[in-house]
Amino acid sequence: MFRQICTRLRSGFFLSCPPWLSVFLLCTSSLLSTELKYTQGMQVTSTGPQTIQKAEGESVILGCTYTPSPADTGELDIEWSVVSPDTTQKDQMLVSYTSGTKYIHSNHALAKGLSFAAPDPSMGDASLSISLLSPAQSATYKCKVKKSPGVDTRKVSLVVLVKPSAPKCWVEGGELIGEAVSLHCKSERGSTTLTYTWKRESAGPIPAMATQNRATGELKISNHSQSFAGLYLCEVNNAVGARHCRINLKANKPPNRAAVIVGTVVGSLLLIFILLVLIVILYWKLSTRHRYEKEFSNEIREDAPPPESCPASRHTSRCGSQHPQVAYSQISGTHGSSFNEGRAHTSSSNSRTPVKYTPVEYDSKYGYAV
Repeated sequence: MFRQICTRLRSGFFLSCPPWLSVFLLCTSSLLSTELKYTQGMQVTSTGPQTIQKAEGESVILGCTYTPSPADTGELDIEWSVVSPDTTQKDQMLVSYTSGTKYIHSNHALAKGLSFAAPDPSMGDASLSISLLSPAQSATYKCKVKKSPGVDTRKVSLVVLVKPSAPKCWVEGGELIGEAVSLHCKSERGSTTLTYTWKRESAGPIPAMATQNRATGELKISNHSQSFAGLYLCEVNNAVGARHCRINLKANKPPNRAAVIVGTVVGSLLLIFILLVLIVILYWKLSTRHRYEKEFSNEIREDAPPPESCPASRHTSRCGSQHPQVAYSQISGTHGSSFNEGRAHTSSSNSRTPVKYTPVEYDSKYGYAV
C-alpha cells in the first residue's frame, strides 16, 4: 500500500513538473542506484568469534570466507598479516595468494605451521590454519580479500595459553590437634590466571572454619581437630586446562608435656653421668701409664752395667786416686810370685804391646793388695 502511494505521488509530481526537470531527476536517480550497486561488492562473510583462546600445542583455523560481487572482475588477491601493536609501524605479512600461487613472506616464529585451510583459496574460503601453536603466536591476525574493485578485511585475535602443570601439594604444621595447619598447592607452569580449588574427597565437605585462597592455593586451618582429617584434592585450572594433586591430612594427638619434660631431664642426667664415667676412665688410664713408665725407668737403672775399667797406662795415677782404699788378702810368699806371674801373663796375652808392672809389695799383716 505504501509503495502504491509513493508511485501515485511520483506520477503526479512528474506530470506537474517541466520536461527538463523530469529528465534531471531521472538521471540523478539512476546514478544513485549505480553507486549503491558498486558499494555492495566483495564481502567477508565469516561470523566466528573475534577472540580465540587455544592451548599450547593445539591447532586452530582462523575463518575468512568471502563472497565476491558480479561486478568484481579484477584479479583475486588474498593476504594474511599480523597487525602491529604500534600504529606507526607496518603490519607484518605472513602468507598470500595471487594468480593461483601461494606465498610465505616471513621466516619469523609467527609463520611456523601456517597454511591456507582450503586447497584452493579462490573458491571462497581464505581461512588460515595454524598447527602446533606456541605462546609466541599470540597476536591479532588480519585477512584481506581484494578483487577489484571490491575489497574487504577481517581481524581475529588469537591468544595461545599454556596449560597448568601438575601441582605439588604439601602440609605446613605438625598436624597436631589444637594447633594451626596449612595445606598448600602450587603449579610451577601455566598461563595466568591460575585458580586453585580445595575439596575434601572423604568425610564430607570441608568445614566452614577453614579458609582457602584461590589465588595462592592455601587452605588455612587455625584450630586443627579430628573433623578436618581426611583426603584432600587440590585442582588448578585456567582457560585451557586443569590439573590436580591429592594429600592426606591427619589429626595427631599432642604429646604429654610432663612426660616430655621428665624425659628431657632424665636424658640430660644420663648424658652427664656418661661424661663423668668417660673422664674417670681417661684419668685412670693416664695415671696407670705414668706409674708404669716410672717403674720401667727404675728397672733400667738397677740393671745398668758397671763402669768400664781404666786403661793400663792410667792404672797407677787416675784409678788409684779413685780407689784410695786397698783391700788385702792373706797370701803366702810362694803364692805371691805365681800371682804376679799370672797377672803378667794375662796382660801380655790380652795386649799387643807388653806392659811392665811394678811388683806388688807384700804386707806381713794384711798380705797382698787386691
